[in-house]
Amino acid sequence: MGAAEAAEYVADRGRLAVYIHWPFCRSKCPYCDFNSHVREAVDAARWRAALLRELDHFATQLPGRLVTSVFFGGGTPSLMEPQIAAALIERIANHWSVADDLEVTLEANPTSSEAANFRAFRAAGVNRISLGVQALDDAALRLLGREHDRAEATRAIALAQRVAPRTTFDLIYARPGQTLAAWRAELDEALAIAEGHLSLYQLTIEKGTPFHALQRAGSLALPPEDQAAAFFEVTQDVTERAGLAAYEISNHAAPGQECRHNLSYWRYEDYLGVGPGAHGRLSVARAGGEPALMAIRNHAKPETWLEAVQRDSHGNAETHALARDERVEEMLMMGLRLGEGVSLARFRERTGLSFERAVPPARLARLLEAGFLEMSEGALRTTPKGRAVLNTLLAELLT
Repeated sequence: MGAAEAAEYVADRGRLAVYIHWPFCRSKCPYCDFNSHVREAVDAARWRAALLRELDHFATQLPGRLVTSVFFGGGTPSLMEPQIAAALIERIANHWSVADDLEVTLEANPTSSEAANFRAFRAAGVNRISLGVQALDDAALRLLGREHDRAEATRAIALAQRVAPRTTFDLIYARPGQTLAAWRAELDEALAIAEGHLSLYQLTIEKGTPFHALQRAGSLALPPEDQAAAFFEVTQDVTERAGLAAYEISNHAAPGQECRHNLSYWRYEDYLGVGPGAHGRLSVARAGGEPALMAIRNHAKPETWLEAVQRDSHGNAETHALARDERVEEMLMMGLRLGEGVSLARFRERTGLSFERAVPPARLARLLEAGFLEMSEGALRTTPKGRAVLNTLLAELLT
């Protein structure tokens, strides 16, 4: 939000999740379309000052908030100097009240050089480490362009578990050439060493990535659709039997071990994005008018964002109030990923509409009757049948 908007809007007091984006990586993985960049050198002092400055800018516009979580994402934020993370965490606590059980997550790669800093990040205030392992198979790690091997990954997981109160790691499945039997064995191994949380993603090919070019050239083939569905079903079954049920379509946790920060996104709560390419959703109240929900998007290119912050104290590329239809679409897209579904009361609060007014009743009734959706205990949620075809289900709901 710029100065004019700050004059027009008064922040709505409430809970706030804070996301901080560190955009740099040592190398770009061939499947990745995130806002990540490889640079020969990074001026750490300049980046520290800019991130703090943007945080200060938003603090003046969001008084009285309670910060419930902080998430350092990327890129590869474990490449950041731990002192930068410490300064940002301290500044957040100076600007706002923080929850007694504040969750502070750091995304990290499991290379030995980065794992060596885990203790320093813990001292800085990080209490949850999320490792981008992606595979427990050396051939698959080479295919995915990862810099670590299986042994390095398992050592990093063990170190993170000794250092941080809460940990998680990611794996990618339905990889080229992967069999269901191999994935089941890999998943069993992951569950044996995990402590309460796993993120398990089906490999998708994104436009503009090297994998996309290889696929178009016929050099990379994913499992066919029916086999990909079988991978998903096996994943759900094995994790649930192990006590790590899917609380979100790709995230599995023991009770109480869910990622609180990501739940803020999926529940459509307020979150602030700091850093290049970061997004935010912030409830505001027009002075003398009705409340609104602001969508904020920062400049993606690191150098462009940096120049904007040094000039304007923020790196916003776009800020606008979300229309009601946009809020309906976003809330359904996010909330139906959750096992708990979309709260009817929360939906009305955030959109001003009931489900019956937001979705044609006949269409909703058809999806309920067909067993893709269920409505109970004050929420609309997908059934296992619906989760398996979530994208198709969303398209049916939202068109």
